[in-house]
Amino acid sequence: MTALSAPAALVRRLATADLAAVQAMVDAAPFGSAALAARLDAGRIADVLGVGEPGAPTAACYAGGALLPVAGDAATWTVLAGYLGTRRRACSSIIGAADAIAVLWPALSWNWGAARRVYPRQPLLALDRPAMVPPDPLVRPARIDELDRYLPAAAAMFGEELGIDPLSGPTGKGYRAQLAALVSARRVLVRTDADGDVVFKAELAVVSRHTCQVQGVWVCPDRRGQGIGTAAMAAVVAHGLRLAPSVSLYVNDFNLPARRLYDRLGMRQVGILSTVLF
Repeated sequence: MTALSAPAALVRRLATADLAAVQAMVDAAPFGSAALAARLDAGRIADVLGVGEPGAPTAACYAGGALLPVAGDAATWTVLAGYLGTRRRACSSIIGAADAIAVLWPALSWNWGAARRVYPRQPLLALDRPAMVPPDPLVRPARIDELDRYLPAAAAMFGEELGIDPLSGPTGKGYRAQLAALVSARRVLVRTDADGDVVFKAELAVVSRHTCQVQGVWVCPDRRGQGIGTAAMAAVVAHGLRLAPSVSLYVNDFNLPARRLYDRLGMRQVGILSTVLF
């Protein structure tokens, strides 16, 4: 019996015997697998699937609020898609190496329905040293008493990127709680103006033993083009390097202003991701 004919037998919940192999996978791809690496660092293996024989998986996948495949090849991803495609979609996004998503998403879409957005090419960038430009000394961790001042900026970024308001509807409380946790952990960086309004913000959404992964970078629209983002991101890099050996992020390939900003910081491309949003 070939691997492709027996997906149910080869995809299973991760077990303790699989941990060494999966840890080696994330160590081999420290930037693309940052979210899964952070879960393993914290000892959280619930909702992580192993693909392959017990004790010797060839790929892994976090299957919770997001679907995050790690390692594998076309045959492995086809097996994983066969397993997941017979189940109701529970995730709001699929994020992973572009070659993996190119196999997974077509195989899953027949049962999971149309995506709201697909970003097929997102350069994955990393930096393991201070940025090449001086950091903005006014960038600092947000305080929890500033949460209500921060939320409009976070929602504005979300709306620009995804076209939806994360604070409305049934997910609004969860989004607020998620941001409050990041603020409390000093993983939200802001620059504010004289009135206390946020003019720049970024979140260290994932911190693993390999990298801090930055998400939600935003500059107030009427302050763009003034160099605020470059110096502010240099400060984010400096803060992130206190928490992990590197700072990483991924950006849409068509976002040329952001890509030029990250080039000025000295970030290098270490991979290509794809994202599917529901």
